[in-house]
Amino acid sequence: MFEYFPKNYTWSFSAVRAIGTGGSVSEVHEACRNLHEASLRNDRSAQEEWFKCWSRLGDRINQLAKDDEDAGNIISAGGKYRRANIYLSMAERMLPHPHPWREDGCKKALVAFEKSIKLRLEPAELVKIQFEGKHIPAIYSKAPGQGPRPCLVHFNGFDSVKEACYHLTAEEFRKRGISVLYIDQPGTGEALFPNKMYGRADTETPAATCVDYLQARGDVDAKRIGVMGLSLGGYYAPRAAAFEKRFSCCVAWGANWNFGERSKLRLAGTGGEMAQPDYANRLQWVFGKDTLEDALATAKGLTLEGVAEKITCPLLVVHGENDRIIPLWEAEKTVAAAINSPDLTYRIFTFAEGGEDHCQFDNHSLGVDYITDWVAKRFSK
Repeated sequence: MFEYFPKNYTWSFSAVRAIGTGGSVSEVHEACRNLHEASLRNDRSAQEEWFKCWSRLGDRINQLAKDDEDAGNIISAGGKYRRANIYLSMAERMLPHPHPWREDGCKKALVAFEKSIKLRLEPAELVKIQFEGKHIPAIYSKAPGQGPRPCLVHFNGFDSVKEACYHLTAEEFRKRGISVLYIDQPGTGEALFPNKMYGRADTETPAATCVDYLQARGDVDAKRIGVMGLSLGGYYAPRAAAFEKRFSCCVAWGANWNFGERSKLRLAGTGGEMAQPDYANRLQWVFGKDTLEDALATAKGLTLEGVAEKITCPLLVVHGENDRIIPLWEAEKTVAAAINSPDLTYRIFTFAEGGEDHCQFDNHSLGVDYITDWVAKRFSK
């Protein structure tokens, strides 16, 4: 993986994510070039410097988009709003919680995304799915073609958001005739802030609500609804598929066998690299707990042990040979336990071919191509 900050994997990973989801290399350099000293500290003040640099970039691209929009260059404006969303989201994700800058940062990122899909005339709509007295925020990406289309429910990871997942895969799934419901499930994105819907182990519960929603739509094939998740979504999606039997296939994009044990190791400094700074703080925020001990108690429930064998639909597990966030053995345990999947595929991306890092963020197109092709073949059967 390209490491812009050689001594800070977390910041390098974030920079690569911004490029991989559609950012410009030169613009990412603009945000990062004055952050090298801060990257060596990586404390609260450093995270605030990150936010300022990335927000400044996002605001500049937002203004360029507005200039295009005012001039009637609507498609060009949409493209710039898309990049502004990426940069503003990347700014916000690095802040500790709570932080007074977060609300404004989130709002600006979401507004830019909404403008981007509207002006680019993308076949996507923002939806709210009622759930336990609140709502799950989601993006419904509609595939072309007549009649009901197959569809995936897409879970985020520990610190990702639905907009970033949309940028990664929506177009490729649409090209293959597949719609996708990208959700901010409890513990992520808008569900977490500002909706205060906290992370939970029983992901089949929000997943079932999403299936209910999709089956009520006239443009979704009720018998061809799958589930997918990346990173910690490599737990969320298999868990949902194990207990929600209406899913016809499942993709774990980066396996996640036992999040509680992995979290303990990370806090002890022996759990590999992290995609997010201030990990203890993030755990408490995601799970809505006042103490780290309580957050770890909730995280303990996020395990596929005793769960993976309940998966009875086709399952794809994709992992990088040199995943420095979730080691390869977690994928191997997931595959070994999924003994009742009638169609199990295990794909390791190697050093030789590329895509060997976490969720193929070192070359995400390799993972996206393989996953979208695999899903298209299962939905065609």
